[in-house]
Formats: sequence, C-alpha cells, structure tokens
Amino acid sequence: MGTNTFSYWERTAFIDNADVIIIGSGLVGLSAALHLKKQAPALKILVLERGFLPTGASTKNAGFACFGTVSEQIDALSHSTADEVLLLVNYKWRGLQRLRQNLGDDAINYQQHGGYELFMDDDTTRADNCIKQLDKLNNLLKEAIEGHDIYSVANAKIADFGFKGVSRMIYNPFEGQIHTGKMMRALLSRVYNAGILVLNGCEILKIENNGGQVELQTTQGNFKAGKVILATNAFASQLFPELKVIPGRGQVLVTKPIAGLKLKGTYHFDEGYYYFRNIDNRVLFGGGRNLDFAAEETLEFGQTEAVQQKLTHYLKKVILPGQPFEIDYWWSGIMGFGEAINPIVKQVEPGIFCAVRCNGMGVAMGSLVGEEVADLVLAAL
Repeated sequence: MGTNTFSYWERTAFIDNADVIIIGSGLVGLSAALHLKKQAPALKILVLERGFLPTGASTKNAGFACFGTVSEQIDALSHSTADEVLLLVNYKWRGLQRLRQNLGDDAINYQQHGGYELFMDDDTTRADNCIKQLDKLNNLLKEAIEGHDIYSVANAKIADFGFKGVSRMIYNPFEGQIHTGKMMRALLSRVYNAGILVLNGCEILKIENNGGQVELQTTQGNFKAGKVILATNAFASQLFPELKVIPGRGQVLVTKPIAGLKLKGTYHFDEGYYYFRNIDNRVLFGGGRNLDFAAEETLEFGQTEAVQQKLTHYLKKVILPGQPFEIDYWWSGIMGFGEAINPIVKQVEPGIFCAVRCNGMGVAMGSLVGEEVADLVLAAL
C-alpha cells in the first residue's frame, strides 16, 4: 500500500510525528512503551503490531509465573557461572514482582499455589541427583528471591494430586500462575490511557536508517521515527538475522471442565519440556518441543500429530489416570531461544534497539526487559 493512500487526517493523527516506534505489542513492547511515557511524558510513542492480537507468545503462552525448576537450574549451571545463574533467577523474580506491581494481582488473575517438578518412575536417577543438590541450590539462590529457601521434596503430595507413574516431586512455594489474556488487556488499557497509540494489522517489511531517522516499510505504508524498538522476540530474526534468535513453537491444549479436579498449581516435568496447570476447573497442558527440535524451530503456528499424541498420552496415563476428559482447545505460541541464558537488549544500529530472546520465560522477564530497552532509548535521545 502506498503512503499516498492516507488522508491528511490519518497522517496527522495516526502516522506522522512519532518520536519512538515500537514493533510488537506483546508484554515487552507495551512495557517499554509505558516506561518511556512515564519517564518522558512528552514523547510521542507509536506501537505497530502485525497481528489482530499480539502475535507470538504473550497471549498464547501457558500463563506460568515461574522462574525455573531444579533440573533447569542444574542445566544452567552446567554451561554458565553460578553468579550468572543467580543474577538471572533474580532478574526473573524481580520481573514477576514488577508485573504484579504494575498491573495488580486481580487484573492478571495472579494465584500463588506454588510450582512442582515431577519425575517419572523411569527417571529416578535424575530425580535423586536433583534432590541431592537442593541444599546447594537453596543456598546459592536464596538471595535471589529475598532470602527464602526455594525448593523442597514433596513426594507426599503425589497421591493427593492423583498422579500415576510419578516417583518424586519437588515443590517451590513462590511460583504462581496468571491469565495472560487478562494481563494483555490490562496492559493495553494502561497504554491507551497514557495516550500511546497501538495500530494492529501492520507488518514490518523493511527497516532503514535514513538521515537521522528510521524509516519503516510496512504492509500499511511507510512510517518514520527518531528511534525504533524491535520487540518481536522469536520473529526478530526476520528483520535482523544476525541476532540469532531461534524460534521454538510451544503446542498447548486445554480440557473441558473436569468435576473434582485435584490439581492446583503449576507443574513441570522432563526438564521443563512439559508443563501443566489448573485453570477454571480445566487442565492446561503444553510442551513436547523436545520430541523434534528441528520441526518446532519454526515461525509457523499449528500443531503436529506427534506432539498431540504425546500430550494426550500423558493426560491419560499420568495426569488424569482413570478420569474421563475431553480436549476443548488446541493452539500454539512461538517463543524465542538462544545459546546464552540472558535476553538480548541492545542497540542494533543507530536509532534501532532490540529487546528479544526471552528463552521461554517472557512472563517472568518481559516487564524488566521492556523497561531496560526503554532506558537505552532514553539515554540516546
């Protein structure tokens, strides 16, 4: 679409004169917009989103307010220093608290029922190794979440939840769950009330530096701004391949309501590659990316038969053994991963900044990642 299709009214009210354009209206992008407006109220901020709703993971994730299982922390320690792991856990913890402070627990339906890591009957070696390292991890990470011990053995609760084939379980009382649709509605409401404009259905085709301004070629015409923030997480590599953000599709289901559901909390197993929780007397269950990493390193939404069969199998045999259930919803979200454990928050080119690669922890990291990139922009103004 050519830029001459906009009327004078459209250009002067919607298109022209943005000081900062943010690409992506997910948790990171909207958090950056709000922080910019709070610190510099006179800034004219425009958010461009290619989807009808935020595209990617912000409204398609599982709604886990988590900061890492024992097996995930042990894996992180195998290729990062203890200080790096400590700092990242603290970053995620502070990010969750910031999200709650910014929006309020009621607005996001935050519930802190705790988190559990499950180990199957055939996974006792890994389970015992994790349990042996609980004291070490609690001592290391205690200061990351305000001086609390985090992990403890909770094998006695396995029967209470009705699981079958689970031999060990580790409990973390400080993790919770949210309704990410309500989270995004609350964020959008705050953005609108702050006078920030969000335009949907506007895909970015090309970004160019042009004489001190950044020009965006989009499916709706051309836009210009002094500064641009790329907050598209897994989709960042479409515009800047050098960022090396690897997409990872997460497939998710939700059952129909189940009478007498015993689950309450968030649950992970198989090093976090499978995850489930309660929501409105239903079970939300996702994962299976590790069945075929190559197939799930995609920017295409959708489901695969292999993952659907595996999730259904675990529902029948482990999570809801002997209980009738029906699946009501299937969907997928696209997360952004990389070799390093930290997100990428930096200036890509003069006037262009990015905040991407949340490594499947966008709910925990997103608020702080958005504020961090906003601070970079403010320092460059």
